[in-house]
Amino acid sequence: MNVLIVLAHPERKSFNGGLVDEAVEQLVGEGHTVEVDDLYAEQFDPVERPEQYPHSAVASDYFYPLNEQRAHYEKNTLPQDVQRELARLEWADLVIFQFPLWWHAQPAILKGWFDRVLVYGGRYTSRMRYDRGYYRGRKAMLSVTTGSPEKAFQPFGRAGNMVHWLWPIHASLYYVGFDVLAPQVSYGIQGGGIRYQEEADIIGHLEACKAAWVARLRNLDSELPIPFTGWDDWDEDGVLRQTNPLRWRLG
Repeated sequence: MNVLIVLAHPERKSFNGGLVDEAVEQLVGEGHTVEVDDLYAEQFDPVERPEQYPHSAVASDYFYPLNEQRAHYEKNTLPQDVQRELARLEWADLVIFQFPLWWHAQPAILKGWFDRVLVYGGRYTSRMRYDRGYYRGRKAMLSVTTGSPEKAFQPFGRAGNMVHWLWPIHASLYYVGFDVLAPQVSYGIQGGGIRYQEEADIIGHLEACKAAWVARLRNLDSELPIPFTGWDDWDEDGVLRQTNPLRWRLG
């Protein structure tokens, strides 16, 4: 496979950077081709604004972000950094997003990547979404680190259910058609003076997280994606049909 790893951490020597290194070594060793997209190192601008489109294709006195994206996509005049990211996505069979969970979400640079790169008119439209999305047949997954331990992110844990925190990102990836694999979450990567383990124990914990990530990477080809509903499951109002089995699951 062609594997794109999108790294969103400001320190390349961080644990997140280390997980990228582990992934590259493992995937290349299995014969895959890997490219690392380090958003901070490349100084990706996450802010969508009029200055990104100096020659407006829509209007001169009002900024329509979606309309500008669509018009510039159609004219092949999108900003160079966006074109670069789109080319990388076009090349990739699998996209891995590596990032720390900051304020219950991805870092701002990665949120801005979604805002600017998944361009309206080019990567989604009213009809080109969900299981009819542009990237159908491609895979994506999150590799996430947290400061708090795993128990804190259980449904009744103090940090809240990790499924809920990651849902917006998973939904966005499915929205543009990706088959979304279950995330790899490395819990308890303590920092900033907050300690859940003694120094000797945290070293062992970090190594165990790396080993779990490497083991996971060996078997990605056999994994099934997270199940989502699609166009045929909804009625004309976009509501899950009464006859769909997913309406009657517990939870």
